[in-house]
Amino acid sequence: MTLQAPCNPPHPALGGLSDRALLRGLGYIDGAWVAAADASDFTVTDPATGALVARVAWLSGAQTDLAIAAATRAFPVWRDRLPQDRARILTRWAALMLEAKADLALLMTLEQGKPLAESLGEIDYAASFLDWYAGEALRSNAEGITSHLPNAEMFVRREALGPVGVVTPWNFPSAMITRKVAAALAAGCTAVVHPSSETPLSALALAELAERAGVPAGVFNVVTGDAAEIVGRMCADDRLRAMSFTGSTEIGKLIASQCAPTMKRLVMELGGHAPLIIFEDADLDRAVQIAVDAKFATSGQDCLAANRIYVARPILAEFSRRFGARIAALRVGNGLDPATEVGPLMHARALAKVAAQVMDAVTKGATVAVGGKVDPNLPLIYLPTLLLNVPEDALILREETFGPVAAVIGFDTEAEVISRANATPYGLVAYVVTRDGARQLRLSRALDFGMIAVNRVKITGGPVPFGGWKHSGLGREGSRHGLEAFTELKYICIDTAA
Repeated sequence: MTLQAPCNPPHPALGGLSDRALLRGLGYIDGAWVAAADASDFTVTDPATGALVARVAWLSGAQTDLAIAAATRAFPVWRDRLPQDRARILTRWAALMLEAKADLALLMTLEQGKPLAESLGEIDYAASFLDWYAGEALRSNAEGITSHLPNAEMFVRREALGPVGVVTPWNFPSAMITRKVAAALAAGCTAVVHPSSETPLSALALAELAERAGVPAGVFNVVTGDAAEIVGRMCADDRLRAMSFTGSTEIGKLIASQCAPTMKRLVMELGGHAPLIIFEDADLDRAVQIAVDAKFATSGQDCLAANRIYVARPILAEFSRRFGARIAALRVGNGLDPATEVGPLMHARALAKVAAQVMDAVTKGATVAVGGKVDPNLPLIYLPTLLLNVPEDALILREETFGPVAAVIGFDTEAEVISRANATPYGLVAYVVTRDGARQLRLSRALDFGMIAVNRVKITGGPVPFGGWKHSGLGREGSRHGLEAFTELKYICIDTAA
């Protein structure tokens, strides 16, 4: 097995790579590219065509231990480097990502399926976290305490937590790594990363660029292979002092239980079930655009995707008409086609879940106004779908969809829609569309979600404390709070008596 993850014959789109060294098929441990001890590997396929993209090393639990040992050895040296040094390396890593943006986006679309324009946007987004935390590395300062004891000087400082484990999903295969790892490295921690086996190529390309940027051996490790074995080892190992995970709530709870014996810090960005609430005073064209953006980006495979669209009854019919027309006009296809707006779902399991939710809703009385079926020419594309008259007991109003299906429901009063929006164990993000300033403030307070977007969809970025309430997660990523998650407070009290 070579470094370039060869295929025979190679995927035709790989000819578009300008830097072939970014296509890696080996794990990255302690600054070295490593094959599986038994030479086993797994395939990465293009969701749009099913074609083979690469073969990637299937590393073992024992090799996971080697990665943890490498991160442990590297930690004290990395922790003790000046924060300015760590910042320069993160800044260089971000610059290299942007220089390689076209190649990184191509690899992402090939393994994940999202439209190339979205992949390009994700590389910008991912690099922004490296830049942001390069700055934050310089601002983790000590805090003085006014002493309550005689002859005592007191202060508190933040110190790096230690080596950390990072587990990332397939829907944002670059940004979910940099949002976590940039904060950890800025704080002085080292990291062992397990990317989704659906999309390992983006993670391995980041490792190649990290090495070029000067990230020392052992500071950033990527272990590809079986999630149960690798993540299980990470959870059980006392040397890793935190686990940062993005994925489903069910897997998050499993990881939390596995981490309990070692008392790890947990940072978890889990499932969502976002309401989008559109009031009668909304600009209808703007409301439709917000609904399209909030629902169909990444083919709906986003924890921030609007899952329940509540529309005030006086504008329900007209909104539904305009929204349906926009959905019907969305271009589906291969993500490499510049005209594509909605690409394939990640795998057959995702398609089956979406189809089951639509069937359940229709069986219970919902109407399919647009879509409602698989594209006849592209088997992993579920056509963008609009469901109307969706009953409250439909699965789609109780479970995350993770697909391109919009469920629209009417409401009569503000109090009613707040109650219905909050009637979920999830609490990641909620969207509100209204021109009434007082209502904007009331809804921002009344909705039980960690993030509220008013009259817009894009709200995330480096300065933002990203995270949810209830079953949607623990802790925050991004902002100074994201860096603090990878630090411990140390209180020092010094006797000053002569």
